[in-house]
Parts: sequence; C-alpha cells; structure tokens
Amino acid sequence: MTLKTFKPYTKSTRGTVIIEKKDLWKGKPIKSLTFGKKSVSGRNNLGRITSRRRGSGHKQKFRKIDFFRNKHNIEAVVERIEYDPNRTSHIMLVKYEDGEKAYMLLPQKIKIGDKIISGNKKEIKIGNCMPLSDIPDGTAIHNVEMKPGGGAKIARSAGSSVQITGSDGGYSIIKLASGEIRKII
Repeated sequence: MTLKTFKPYTKSTRGTVIIEKKDLWKGKPIKSLTFGKKSVSGRNNLGRITSRRRGSGHKQKFRKIDFFRNKHNIEAVVERIEYDPNRTSHIMLVKYEDGEKAYMLLPQKIKIGDKIISGNKKEIKIGNCMPLSDIPDGTAIHNVEMKPGGGAKIARSAGSSVQITGSDGGYSIIKLASGEIRKII
C-alpha cells in the first residue's frame, strides 16, 4: 500500500498521511471466510438503551483473520488486498500451496503475488512468520503472540510495531510503542 502525504498549505494538511486505495479489491469478500454479527446498538435483551450514543453505522461482515499462522512450511501467495471495515489495517487474502485460503493482516510493503511462509528458521522477510528466538535483535515486528500458540495479541493495528531488543534465557525482550519493555516466551 502506498502512503500519500500532502504539502502543508493549511494547518490541517501539515501532518496528514492517507493510504491510497487504488490497489484494494473492489469485489465482495470470500463468503466462507466471513460471518455476520448482530449489532446490539447499546440495547439489552429488553430493547432498552443501556449504553448511550451507541449504534447506527453501516452493516458490516466480520472477516475471519488467521492470527495463529499454524500452517508451517507451506508457502502461500498473496492473491489480493482487501479493505476491512472492522479494523484500521487492511487485510490480504493468501492461498496456500494445498489450496486453502485465509485472511491475514497486511504488512506495509507486501504486494499482490508476493510469497510468504511460516515456520522455524525461515528467511527474514516481510510477511514471513517465525518464533521470536529466530529473529535477530533490532528487528521491527508486528502481530506478536504473548504465549506460543495463543494467537497474535500485540501490535495488530495499522502502522504499529514492536522492536526486539534482546533475549534472556528462553525469553525474548521486546520494546512496545509506549516504551514498555516486555519479556515474551
């Protein structure tokens, strides 16, 4: 995805950066990878307002995002890049060599046709997924698991990342965007 910056003609355009949407898929999402969710709009089971100023907005389909990345050593190709109304980042549709398709969060410099893979001791490349112990210190990463096999919990929103600062025994030390230092298995 390309980022578009503006010349500071006015105060509001000084720091403005937007994502160009020309590369996004214009069709519908894959039906088997989406599900509906009823909008409760701040109402309880009796229909009474329990949370004010909630509701309205357009009807949205939720996409099933693969936060586990547990198909190891099977290469996948990025088929298309899609807009997701439920999160700040875009998502990519990948197709594995065995024919299975999945949605994943889109890293910044991934393009259609790029190949990604998950597993131990893989190449350090944008889109690849591997244990923290296999990633060198100083690398910026996103979509990080708190516990192995627990699914990604850290740095999932658009533009967010954490940095690996070192290792201590069986733990990896990461620095969050807030400046907090955490030890993760």
